[in-house]
Amino acid sequence: MSKSLSRAVLAVATGALLLPVLSGAAVYSNGSKTATFDVTLKIVTDCTIAATPLDFGQNQGVLATAVNVNTTLSVTCTNTTPYNIGLNAGTGTGSTVASRVMSGTGANTSTVAFNLYQTAGATNWGNTQGTDTKSATGTGTAQSHTVYGTVPAQATPQPDTYKSTITATVYF
Repeated sequence: MSKSLSRAVLAVATGALLLPVLSGAAVYSNGSKTATFDVTLKIVTDCTIAATPLDFGQNQGVLATAVNVNTTLSVTCTNTTPYNIGLNAGTGTGSTVASRVMSGTGANTSTVAFNLYQTAGATNWGNTQGTDTKSATGTGTAQSHTVYGTVPAQATPQPDTYKSTITATVYF
């Protein structure tokens, strides 16, 4: 056999041997075995809460009539998780859940009374579970809850910016 013919036979033989490796996985016919494995994820009872500001306005004059506005809380709890939402008294000086106030800034010790409700004009929203919190059941997606705010008619204090910071808590 000539050298060139030997090389051609060797090249064909080598190419034929490499072809199955280069073209993909080999196919075997000697049998097979299997194994299984678990894929797991544990969902635990959990909730998150987010709040948007409640603004009674930036140009109020005399408080001769009630000012009514609302905002929303967004609560996301795992599906079927029962929960309560509570609102504390706020940071206004002397504020209670039954009698909330916004305080003036700086040396101004005046306050403006306001109320927070679960429904428009009724059902005071407090922070005592089973008494004045709002209850619901989680769906696994965000649920929106409206907070109704009222500044009732009252003697108008001096001009200033009045503020109270409310803490919203989800109990689950």
